[in-house]
Amino acid sequence: MEIKYSTPVITIKPELSIFDALLEMQTKFVKHIVVAVKNIPVGIVTERDINRFLGEDKTAHAINEIPIKHVMQKNVISITDGMEDHFVQCAARMETFKIGSVVLVNDNGEIIGIVSRTDLTKSYASVFGGRYSVKQFMNKKIVTCRKNDSLKFVSSLMNKNQVSRVIVTDENGNPVGLISTNTLLIHSDYFTNGKTRSRDYLLPVNKEKMIVEDLLTDELVTVNEEDDLAIAASKMIKNQIGGIPVINSNHNLVGIVSKTDVVRAFSIVGQHEEIKSKYKELY
Repeated sequence: MEIKYSTPVITIKPELSIFDALLEMQTKFVKHIVVAVKNIPVGIVTERDINRFLGEDKTAHAINEIPIKHVMQKNVISITDGMEDHFVQCAARMETFKIGSVVLVNDNGEIIGIVSRTDLTKSYASVFGGRYSVKQFMNKKIVTCRKNDSLKFVSSLMNKNQVSRVIVTDENGNPVGLISTNTLLIHSDYFTNGKTRSRDYLLPVNKEKMIVEDLLTDELVTVNEEDDLAIAASKMIKNQIGGIPVINSNHNLVGIVSKTDVVRAFSIVGQHEEIKSKYKELY
């Protein structure tokens, strides 16, 4: 399987701050930043890592005062360029270590690329159609909110449940929208206002007045539980989203499927295909 990975890789020095990392995420539209010294990866950090750190940190330090080296995951999972079945190997590592990306390095350990959930989801959509249905891999744990809930409430809901997205429902429990941490980060005016002390970087300055409905788009993307998982993967790539609400034949909300679920499916079917290929070579 030909390897295709997202480039260039966004890197940051260990001494730079949480504020610097978040600014890079917002302006470069990325969810993972590799922490590097002389192009050698020493850590990796995600927006969720930052959220978790700030939730547990009891000091009064502002986010421009906390070096990213205190937040980053130090066990960088990587593979060497040239390894056979790159995507299968990456999928297996993502599933095993519960991570969102694998760094690609050369023989000298220098960064040359990064394979993300998005890369694997795109590949799954084009290669593995007809293997699994959405309901086989969807998550039945659903965190919901209403249109008139405050953004501050939704942000706390995400942190409390350790999720990256919340489904917006109407009074009948039907899905009408979706809010993710990425939605909040994109709409945040925290950085344009030059703020560095407050930790509510995901929320607009007038956060007390804004509600969920203010950030909802006109059209909600959904998928049926009986649909091919490849269809869900394709919808995620086409709409540039990380998760989709799942409905049944009665249009009732029954779950959510994300790129993480697609990676899990990829790790299974990919290894099966690898075994079948080697079996054919032997016989």
